[in-house]
Amino acid sequence: MSKLEALSNPNVADLPKESLTSLYERMLLIRRFEERVAKLFAEGELPGFVHLYVGEEAIAVGVCSTLRDDDFITSTHRGHGHVIAKGGDVRRMMAELYGKSTGYCKGKGGSMHITDMNVGMLGANGIVCGGVPIAVGAAYGAAKIRGKDQVAVAFFGDGATNEGAFHEALNMASAWKLPAVFVCENNLFGVGTRLGRISPSENVVMRASAYGIAATSVDGNGVLAVREAAAEAVARARKGDGPSFLECKTWRHRGHFEGENPTYWDEDERQRWLAKDPIKRFGERLIGAGLVVQAELEKLDTEVRSRIDEAVSFAEESPYPAPEDALDDLYV
Repeated sequence: MSKLEALSNPNVADLPKESLTSLYERMLLIRRFEERVAKLFAEGELPGFVHLYVGEEAIAVGVCSTLRDDDFITSTHRGHGHVIAKGGDVRRMMAELYGKSTGYCKGKGGSMHITDMNVGMLGANGIVCGGVPIAVGAAYGAAKIRGKDQVAVAFFGDGATNEGAFHEALNMASAWKLPAVFVCENNLFGVGTRLGRISPSENVVMRASAYGIAATSVDGNGVLAVREAAAEAVARARKGDGPSFLECKTWRHRGHFEGENPTYWDEDERQRWLAKDPIKRFGERLIGAGLVVQAELEKLDTEVRSRIDEAVSFAEESPYPAPEDALDDLYV
């Protein structure tokens, strides 16, 4: 069995039921949050743009389940799932999307700039590859300045691997053996451009190998596969053995941004990916292994939907920032 095959189907019996259902619940929380955001955006309730994480939940949850609260992550324009997976508050997230003063950035940052330093979330980033060098900086600060065993994880898409900052960051992390984990969410499209049209290969894992970084490609729709690979990478970083690179192959279920009508997908390929929905697939595995029954998963869904309802109510009832506060918290 190859390394990739071994990481594609870890045994559910390797984790206790509570841990497995926690993974399922966190993925479901991301999904229901994003579905509500899609509805609110379509109704004109949310300002600005939103880029949804639907279909990629297993990556954020699998990786973040291996991290401590004091470990760091950096995110992308598609960052809601990363915030939730790291332990962010869905009420403050929703308030930020509404532009309310109770939001994470007091209503001034919006979808692409949500940050929560309390859980090590260093921020979403509207610049492609913008978070990757930030994670390297966080790893440098932890290891070289403070002497801590904290780990920094950078989430980014396949399009980021064609940016100069990506190569500079990987080179620096490798040269200094920094405790960084680079997680490429390879959904095969940068906006509407197929990766294979602008790169020699749609397998980006080889790019990390060129820098002498331990690199693995995993099934990004399998939360246990991602978790197993991430746990190995995080342990390596924490021991001082340097950075790792995870290529997580996945598919976003919605357009690049809400309001887009994707015409660039091959419908047969899309349907094959939709059949590998990470949440449905994991739920079926838990039921098949006799660890849960359908009623338990439905109960979790009801509880998650209630949390999202509460988050929306909190956001709707919160005040907008006062005009006189417009220049607060701004630095130039």
